[in-house]
Amino acid sequence: VQLVESGGGLAHPGGSLRLSCVASGFTFSKYFMSWARQVPGKGLEWVAAINSGGTNTYYADSVKGRFTISRDDAKNTLYLQMNSLEPEDTALYYCGQLKRGSRFWLDREEYEAWGQGTQVTVSS
Repeated sequence: VQLVESGGGLAHPGGSLRLSCVASGFTFSKYFMSWARQVPGKGLEWVAAINSGGTNTYYADSVKGRFTISRDDAKNTLYLQMNSLEPEDTALYYCGQLKRGSRFWLDREEYEAWGQGTQVTVSS
């Protein structure tokens, strides 16, 4: 299993970034996927999740209305469109694969694999 994130970088407050996570080594379409983020010295913060099939999405209150999670199963790719970025969004962003059949995206024990992360910095 491999998850490779990209798309991070520097953005101004109010700006946008689009993160991608390319998956390989498993049948991507059959798995619940999510995004999480971490600031050095702090715990992992759940950001968003999407079910297999992409019919249901879930968001943390801190990003609801600003971020959109989506997936393209033909490309084995997970996305996170981030708009109206705030300095508080600065973090290392990870995509995660849940265990087969699991939908408990807020439980770290339910994860099968994580990517290496992509850094997002929001600053003027």
